[in-house]
Amino acid sequence: MKKYLITGLLIWIPLSITIWVLDLIVSMMDQSLLLLPPQYQPAALIGRQIPGIGAVLTVFIVFLTGVLASNILGRRLLDLWEYILGRIPVVKTIYSGVKQVSDTLFAPGGQAFRKALLVQYPRPGSWTIAFLTGHPGGDVANHLHGEYLSIYVPTTPNPTSGFFLMMPRSDVIELDMSVDEALTYVISMGVVPPGKSEDSGHKK
Repeated sequence: MKKYLITGLLIWIPLSITIWVLDLIVSMMDQSLLLLPPQYQPAALIGRQIPGIGAVLTVFIVFLTGVLASNILGRRLLDLWEYILGRIPVVKTIYSGVKQVSDTLFAPGGQAFRKALLVQYPRPGSWTIAFLTGHPGGDVANHLHGEYLSIYVPTTPNPTSGFFLMMPRSDVIELDMSVDEALTYVISMGVVPPGKSEDSGHKK
């Protein structure tokens, strides 16, 4: 009986969490309906709210924005918009930081996490998965002697939070696995191992 109960939980827990996350995303996207005048909202037109209409509207707005920003006129309007935001003290700091991160994550051909790594963290002898994000720059690089790498150490099971570290290249082991495999390994808390041999992940 215990075996069947656990098997059932292993089927329903991932499914329930997936449905919950999708429902949360759709509910958030449905808030875009507030952009419409009250008389044009589904509740006024057909007498009831239809889940998912806001998600469709959000995708349409994002797509239309991308189309408009791809031509010369749209590019100029976007530059003007960013210039205006850049003149507002607090907004400038928040917007520029968020934009740099989003450009890195979502730009075509971009690769925020370049390679999967193995590092000792949070203390020597304790190993964890990390991701290469680049090299230290600016004045930071002037104070680091030798070759250093910028890495991101994700938390488990939520890899969207984590720690940014700059470590010597000699202390970092490059793993022979894809970024997707490494993320799956982190999210599953080590339950789902990478699909490659164990010996292939110990190259420097």
